Amino acid sequence: MTKQPLPASNPAALLEAVLQTNETTRNPRLKEVMAAAIRHLHAFAIEVDLTPDELQVGLDFLVAIGKATGPKKHEGILLADILGLATLVQLRNARDAVAAGGTEPALVGPFWRENQPLRENGAHIASDATPGPRFEVRGRVLSLDGKPLAGARIETWQASPEGLYENQDEAQEHMNLRGRLETDAQGRFWFTSVRPAGYPVPTDGPCGELLAAQGRKVMRPAHLHFIVAAEGYKVLATQIFDIEDPNAFEDVVFGAVGSLLRKFEPDGDGGYVLDIELRLEPGETRLPHCPLP
Repeated sequence: MTKQPLPASNPAALLEAVLQTNETTRNPRLKEVMAAAIRHLHAFAIEVDLTPDELQVGLDFLVAIGKATGPKKHEGILLADILGLATLVQLRNARDAVAAGGTEPALVGPFWRENQPLRENGAHIASDATPGPRFEVRGRVLSLDGKPLAGARIETWQASPEGLYENQDEAQEHMNLRGRLETDAQGRFWFTSVRPAGYPVPTDGPCGELLAAQGRKVMRPAHLHFIVAAEGYKVLATQIFDIEDPNAFEDVVFGAVGSLLRKFEPDGDGGYVLDIELRLEPGETRLPHCPLP
């Protein structure tokens, strides 16, 4: 009769036993990620001497994250944002491109929507009822070596001057301050809008409770979101921030890195202008997950 090994009775043996169960994982990348997650989770529990009650609080928090996610907000993405994880992953993924002169990335965030309206270059993406000074955006999409990329897809979205995205605000028209554009033969795109405002991240869920418990500020500086996709190039997700916003250097989600802080230049007629270049790295074109319908 074969003698069965004794169950793991100490942390080192327990970790080894759990890692052993991962050895049958078929997908190599999943196997690698799960092994690292298991090691770090066990090390974390040992480092903080986690109690059963604290473990239950953490598990209940994760359940609350799922319950707070819906058609208007993705609480899981918000959690990755306020912990700096989303920004870290973006910066690590784009480190070679940035070193070669590519545009620095920024997190996608929880408010990008599927099927944003296709708009012609020069369109005004704000409804007539949207207040605020006129804001003209002029951009070019280029390769790392400066080649204009024609036919590139531009997704853009922003908060209103009241600091709300249209899916948060019943007073705004459907898909207000959103658009999908395409670059011309010279890689150019342009549109007008209204100057965005900074805003607090949603605090009506478990992420808000965490921020309050940490005594943290909840503001994001004013910004515009961009996702840029061109065949044969990696997709760029980034944001351009208003350097004159009072929260420009205290972004609650750590996304306002230095090169993305720009001055929104006065146009001399009460409005503002932003000129930008967005440089893409060659590679596989894969759009990120869209969090909202």
